[in-house]
Amino acid sequence: MSDYNIISTLNEQHKVYLVQSALSGKVYVQKVLDVYNIRVYEYLYRNPVAGIPRLINYYEQGDKLIVIEEYISGISLQEKIDNSELNISDIRSYMIMLCNILEALHSMTPPIIHRDIKPSNIIITSYNYAMLLDFNAAKQFSGQNESDTVLIGTPGYAAPEQYGFGSSSPQTDIYSLGIVLKEMLSSVSSNPAGDSVLYYLNQIAERCTQMTPSARYQSVAELKNVISQASYQFQDSYATGDFNPYTYTGYNTTENNTAGNNSANINTRFLPPGFRTKTPWKMLLSSVVYLFITWLCLSLEMENTYGAKLWLERVFCLGMFLFTIFCGFNYLNIQNILPLCKNKNRILHYVGIILLDVAVIFSLFVIMFIMEAIFFPVYR
Repeated sequence: MSDYNIISTLNEQHKVYLVQSALSGKVYVQKVLDVYNIRVYEYLYRNPVAGIPRLINYYEQGDKLIVIEEYISGISLQEKIDNSELNISDIRSYMIMLCNILEALHSMTPPIIHRDIKPSNIIITSYNYAMLLDFNAAKQFSGQNESDTVLIGTPGYAAPEQYGFGSSSPQTDIYSLGIVLKEMLSSVSSNPAGDSVLYYLNQIAERCTQMTPSARYQSVAELKNVISQASYQFQDSYATGDFNPYTYTGYNTTENNTAGNNSANINTRFLPPGFRTKTPWKMLLSSVVYLFITWLCLSLEMENTYGAKLWLERVFCLGMFLFTIFCGFNYLNIQNILPLCKNKNRILHYVGIILLDVAVIFSLFVIMFIMEAIFFPVYR
């Protein structure tokens, strides 16, 4: 398109350029896309959304799409995370802004699913506004249960259904937004005044990133309401333990304040894996697994080991099994002990979990041997 002249390269690898209009002299961003859904760009061109760079022009050239869009000045959210420049107030504001953008996208007919929400695709302007970029992975949601056959998105941020375990839906964006929230929170230094807020925001992120879409928030409106409304109840909730991200919707209605509903909204923080979502089949399966492991460990027989010493070894064996399960499901954010567990690369993430398991199991073995040496010495 001869109406635009390239004046600089913003990202050579992804073919993103800064261009100037030969007619108006205005500066825009030009993108050359290999993967895209042109219907998404057609719709966004006709229906601009606040918080998304406005589409100025687009056209297909062979098997590529050339997009001219508004230039947004600012820095990426990834830079702010890397430089630890975020505070709780910023995180809440950015999350609400992103929810507003996604709410507009998801309310379109048909809904548009972004499918590639990550810190590098979010720009923070000089006015501290969050803007969502890059729609080359976006698609229109049909509502049909068609599984995704090709991963379009970024590993570490893509929801499980994007790997072929289901169909992308609005809950897919909620999952990615939850990962972004976790990364923002991990960059904030803990302090006594904000610990309760950090805890609850982490719990909200945990619900966003559940494996099954039905266990997540069912709309970004619900997620936004939890973030905006729960903030006024954090301190009271922290003291009483009433806040539960799996049941709390943020609506302060009379019904939600009745004794019956309050008793249902128990704190799930300390419930073991399998019970936190209160899904019946998961609780049943988990109960069977826990009972089997308990029976297996507590009925264990050791050669030439009897009495209290045998029970000590049985209890430590049970602890090793349980820790392996709890670590795998990140119980109480236990994976934060080892930074490698939080790596966005899935292979490194699982390697980190294995290393953490090995380290703790080895430590338990050492503690057990020390206790046996003290309480059950061998006399020769």
